[in-house]
Amino acid sequence: QVHLVESGGGLVQPGGSLRLSCAASGSIFSIDDMGWYRQAPGKQRELVARIISSTITNYGDSVKGRFTISRENAKNTVSLQMNSLNPEDTAVYYCNAHIRRATGFTIEYWGQGTQVTVSA
Repeated sequence: QVHLVESGGGLVQPGGSLRLSCAASGSIFSIDDMGWYRQAPGKQRELVARIISSTITNYGDSVKGRFTISRENAKNTVSLQMNSLNPEDTAVYYCNAHIRRATGFTIEYWGQGTQVTVSA
């Protein structure tokens, strides 16, 4: 079994910053990629950022230039530094990972989600 555990959500004022972290644990052979998605009330889940390696990342259009994703392979963790937050960033943020098991199969996993609220 594999678990993704997020941390770092909370309430922040507009213009502020937050850092989210996600740690993967369990039966992991390797991790193909890790990322963050978010879902606001009444909206579809959308990509925030994804990282395959330190040189291969992609970001949702609405967060480019404000958010930075990073990954620490040795610890199976991914972090999301969020700057210049605005109320439109309010959502539940989900960690996502494609994890390769010892069997050779790659399986997609999701964390339980962490709430980020941007409000004055």
